[in-house]
Amino acid sequence: MRQVLDTTQVEPHRRPEFWSDIVCATYVQVDCAPHTEACTGDFKGRIATSELSALQLTWVQSQAQHVTRTQAKIASDPEDYFLVNIQAAGHSYLVQDGREAVLRRGDFALYDSTRPYTLTFDGDFQQYVIKLPGKCLRTALQDTERLTATAVSGQRGAGQLMVNMITTLAQNIDTLATASAAAVADSITHILIAGLSALPAAQKQSVSHLKRYQLERIKAEVSRSLRHPQLSVAFLSARLNTSASTLHRAWVGQACSLSDYIWSQRLEHAKRDLCDPNFAARSVSEIAFSWGFNDAAHFSRAFRSRFACSPSELRRGSIDLLIAPGMTLHQKSGHSKSRNFGMIDLVGTGTCHKEEPVYGRADCVRAGAGGAWCKS
Repeated sequence: MRQVLDTTQVEPHRRPEFWSDIVCATYVQVDCAPHTEACTGDFKGRIATSELSALQLTWVQSQAQHVTRTQAKIASDPEDYFLVNIQAAGHSYLVQDGREAVLRRGDFALYDSTRPYTLTFDGDFQQYVIKLPGKCLRTALQDTERLTATAVSGQRGAGQLMVNMITTLAQNIDTLATASAAAVADSITHILIAGLSALPAAQKQSVSHLKRYQLERIKAEVSRSLRHPQLSVAFLSARLNTSASTLHRAWVGQACSLSDYIWSQRLEHAKRDLCDPNFAARSVSEIAFSWGFNDAAHFSRAFRSRFACSPSELRRGSIDLLIAPGMTLHQKSGHSKSRNFGMIDLVGTGTCHKEEPVYGRADCVRAGAGGAWCKS
């Protein structure tokens, strides 16, 4: 269900204040000040909000204004979110962590609600804004503060895929089945991570060669032993013939604790299998136990906490929805249906491609909904 808030719902003299209130209610607490010339006239602003599992997608249309997230606002509203602004019309300026991103049509940039930022709009503008819990990116990307306020082009690569996906999703979101929302949100998050990972700052080495070697050893052993029910820090210590304190020192600076990383990886792999038609005959408990869980109730609680839906809900959504590079949504029911979720120019040549889902391919990146994104 899409919720729409519009300044035309109140009298003209109340619209600037009303706009500030709905911006704070929709995103996080900020100081929102329309430019003087906008206040003297009939200020206009509109936000359409849709919820997709733990992810929020909004369409914003408004006029010149300045938005600031100060330390005082962070103290009063310390919630941890990442936001992504996708410029659809006009231009804007985003400042955070000592950098400024200039966004023009098709560009997008990331910012973090836990640190101060400013947004400046010099004129009329339109944007899509994605809001997602901080842990969604912190467990996938290191040093996220190096990736904020950096413009990503939506004209090529993963950036283009994401912009096209968001645009077509917004046009069809009212017809999207509730059970499919978690799978779609997961796909958006994965493509966003791919786009941010391509930034030069994401590829800079920020740790010593020794520490990097230690981290790689730890993660490799976690991957090898992930199905072992006894996998823990103590287990890793024995396998790697090193002390637990050495493991913890090597892990300093990561997005989460080593124990949380193990559980996170187990949940991700279980989710992958739940979305895979090849495992449709296996029960939820069988899949959970195959990835090191030994309590079905604990698995269900942890899964819902991580993905904002139950394992069964995700599985139902994945049966209804397969996402392929051509963005065709296939409805699997008593009869075959499909509806085009948007044709994407994958390489910027003006040629659109529509493909069927691909399974079991080594050159594919999971889309999280039973299909895969093929690497170019």
